[in-house]
Amino acid sequence: MIQIQNLTKCFENETALSDITLTIPDGEVFGLIGTNGAGKSTLLRILSGVLRQDEGSVRVDGEAVWENEKVKQTIAFIPDEAYFFPNATPREMAAFFAAARDAFDFERFEDLTRRLKLDPARPIRTFSKGMKKQLAVILGLSTGAKYLLCDETFDGLDPVMRQAVKSLFAGDMVERGLTPVIASHNLRELEDICDRVGLLHKGGILLSEELAGMKQKLHKIQCVIPDAEKEKEMLTALSPLRTVRQGQLMMLTVRGTREELLRTVDAAEPVFSEILPLSLEEIFIGETEAIGYEVRDILG
Repeated sequence: MIQIQNLTKCFENETALSDITLTIPDGEVFGLIGTNGAGKSTLLRILSGVLRQDEGSVRVDGEAVWENEKVKQTIAFIPDEAYFFPNATPREMAAFFAAARDAFDFERFEDLTRRLKLDPARPIRTFSKGMKKQLAVILGLSTGAKYLLCDETFDGLDPVMRQAVKSLFAGDMVERGLTPVIASHNLRELEDICDRVGLLHKGGILLSEELAGMKQKLHKIQCVIPDAEKEKEMLTALSPLRTVRQGQLMMLTVRGTREELLRTVDAAEPVFSEILPLSLEEIFIGETEAIGYEVRDILG
């Protein structure tokens, strides 16, 4: 488990992270959402022990990360732009990683390069951006790390390769208890993989919740209510977080269980009504607007 308590990090006169408290459970995919400049990369670098926080604490399985070699062996960090030695091949980078990581698995490395169709003897400088991303993931998984910290890992991958990488993560979660932490500015990239999500904005966590729980308590209703008085009563009872009108059709984002919401809408005698699933983006719009933020302005 990763536990962050009252974490603050500043660079000269700029505050990158401010009083962050966050828990990342084992065995789940944690999605860290935020715009460029929100502090995602800084947070991942502190979690991996590359940077040291100015205030607060970061503990992985109960131990501090900074200058703790034992803990760092359990963490692999995949940055947005991974660095590879000039003229090195994937196999040479694997040898370098193996010298630093006790649990590096060469057989796994060879298997993954074969499965993802990367030539381990080809100079990395000839790889495309997407191929370099794939190699970074392969090296990260081959370390055998319990925690894999990924900074914009899916950026630059085509849709087929994104699904392949997500499948690799899922397999390692089942087989050896991997916990991926994936930072991204793109909500849609994380929608089908995350168990828990956190929204980072201007160096602070706006919210962090289990995605399944968020989906159970937030719903989208489309309805047409011909009686204006009954519509007013329904809206008062529902207290929608968002209301969008297109002619007579209302689209509402509301809190509550599906059964409760259906009873309230049916009582208004609609000529048409349905409850639709919410996307991750719609969930965040509803949650952040409820606490006074516009997620569409935050995430662009």
